[in-house]
Amino acid sequence: MRDADPPTWPVAAGSLALGFAVAQATGVRPLGGLVLIAGAGWCARRWRARAGSRRMWILLGIYVAVFVLSHLLADPLGAWPAVALVSAIAGGAAWALADASQSRLAGPARTL
Repeated sequence: MRDADPPTWPVAAGSLALGFAVAQATGVRPLGGLVLIAGAGWCARRWRARAGSRRMWILLGIYVAVFVLSHLLADPLGAWPAVALVSAIAGGAAWALADASQSRLAGPARTL
């Protein structure tokens, strides 16, 4: 993968965790939502270019689904464990459906 084409999995996973952290720290849930929207938008542009529209929509669906799932799991697991779990799921899905194929296309790293 080229330096100018970073992997999306850290942003997909991190934006869920950061969005929750911002909402919790500020007490303003919509502010956390803006973090989620920004992260999802950044990823969606790269997913579409990298893996096509179909996979982009699948990944966005997963992103939204795990966001909802985090709310359902918060009572039995606790808020942060639920966010950690769904962040891992979102990051894993992004890697498997978009990033892994990109890294295979890039080939081995070259050294000078």
